Amino acid sequence: QVQLVESGGGLVQAGGSLRLSCVGTGTIFGINGMGWYRQTPGKQRELVAKITAGGVANYADSVKGRFTISRDNLKKTVYLEMNSLKPEDTADYYCNAAVRTSIEYRWTDYWGQGTRVTVSS
Repeated sequence: QVQLVESGGGLVQAGGSLRLSCVGTGTIFGINGMGWYRQTPGKQRELVAKITAGGVANYADSVKGRFTISRDNLKKTVYLEMNSLKPEDTADYYCNAAVRTSIEYRWTDYWGQGTRVTVSS
C-alpha cells in the first residue's frame, strides 16, 4: 500500500520559518505531479503549491515569495520551505501526489495524513 508520510509541522512565531517534508513509501512505479494543500475548520482545502515531475513550480498568490516547493525524485520526497510565516498560514497541511502503483500505466492521487502548522502572533 502506498503512503505519503508527512513531517515538519509545529508551532512557530510570526515571521519564522518551517520546512515540511513528504516521503512516498510502498510500491511506487513512478510519481508525476506533487503538491501541498492546506485546510482550516469550515474552509475548503486549498492549493498552496505544486510541482511537476520536471520541477516546474506554481504557487498560490498568498504564499508567493515566501514559500518554496522542491522535490527529490531519487528520495521520492517533496518539500515545502515556508518563510516569513503569518498567522493566516495556520492550517493542516496535506501532501498530494499522482502515483503510478502497478505495471498498469495509470496515475492515482494519494494524500498524506496531514501535518499541523500553527503560527502565533
